[in-house]
Amino acid sequence: MLGMVVGTHRNTYAKISLAIIKRNIGIEKKKMDPEQALFAVVKANAYGHGLLEVSQAAHEAGVDGFCVAIIDEGLKLRLAGIKELILVLGVNPPAQAVLMAQNNLSATVDSLAFLQAAAPLLRAKNVRLAVHLALDTGMSRIGFRTKEELKKALAFLKAHREEFIFEGIFTHFATADSTAQTALDHYHRQLEKFHELMTVVINKPRYVHVANSAASLWHKEAKGNAVRFGIAMYGLNPSGGELELPSELKPAMSLYSEIVSVRQLDAGNSVGYGKTYTASKAEWIATVPIGYADGWLRRMQGFKVLVKGIYCAIVGRVCMDQIMIRLPYELPVGEKVTLIGTDNKKTITAQDIATYSKTIHYEVLCALSERIPRYYK
Repeated sequence: MLGMVVGTHRNTYAKISLAIIKRNIGIEKKKMDPEQALFAVVKANAYGHGLLEVSQAAHEAGVDGFCVAIIDEGLKLRLAGIKELILVLGVNPPAQAVLMAQNNLSATVDSLAFLQAAAPLLRAKNVRLAVHLALDTGMSRIGFRTKEELKKALAFLKAHREEFIFEGIFTHFATADSTAQTALDHYHRQLEKFHELMTVVINKPRYVHVANSAASLWHKEAKGNAVRFGIAMYGLNPSGGELELPSELKPAMSLYSEIVSVRQLDAGNSVGYGKTYTASKAEWIATVPIGYADGWLRRMQGFKVLVKGIYCAIVGRVCMDQIMIRLPYELPVGEKVTLIGTDNKKTITAQDIATYSKTIHYEVLCALSERIPRYYK
């Protein structure tokens, strides 16, 4: 079955430095306690960087496991030969328990009902499922919320050791990336709630993990013996700039295209759908082959790109497959365009894009479609 077409015959592409990803992992590992494990978070196509390539680089950098969002991501890693622990962070129906067990995928569990329904299925196939119990300490997304619920699940796991391996327990912080007092208060309430719930866990599993990228960077008291290293592995700031990212962490992705058409407009000529931009004087306008089908969304109208180290505005609406930019002077077809990265000591970051479009850089990177080829250094 054919997947999405990749635009290898169009000069729009992303460059990913696997060396930088390995270096970012190494920096985090040096800061961690010796007994702590590092899980590389590679969900959503490794935040747009490429699932298999990034996972192989993370394996070479010595990570202890991987976190994915959905079963299919985990299966793809197993097919590629990844042997380390793979935790599926999303909850799944009990009917998928056997598939996860057969492929040695660790399952996130947030209800006794899942365990009760999965147990006979696992028993019938004579397989055991490794589980990580999720604790809802204030995210209100998934997880056990009370000690009573958790006790029942723990008792069930103890009574069904032939079907389950109690491998881990974890929570997720909602506001570890902010210095606002309300955010800090909520973070500390979550941490207290986690410790409260953990009082009923007499026999702790192999992995107790609470630290995401933000907590690992700025909340050393959020211990646990494993770190889920996500956005910081790719060199981006979980706080979006509110807190200072260690300067040694570097972004791994750059995004480039080229000029494919150039024309001089007269004053009064308009550009693009809806006639949202009209030249006020004679101007050079260039067309660049990237658009919202590639994840360069319509809200990027009015933003900028770099050409020969000069910031050039995106004029007119972003099209499905193209954007138009205003040049400082006539430039030739084939001139390189930098959308994310550095050109002549000028830089555009994923955070710059996120700030302009009133979102987060996670969304910017994850939105970049598979139509854009990724090339690896």
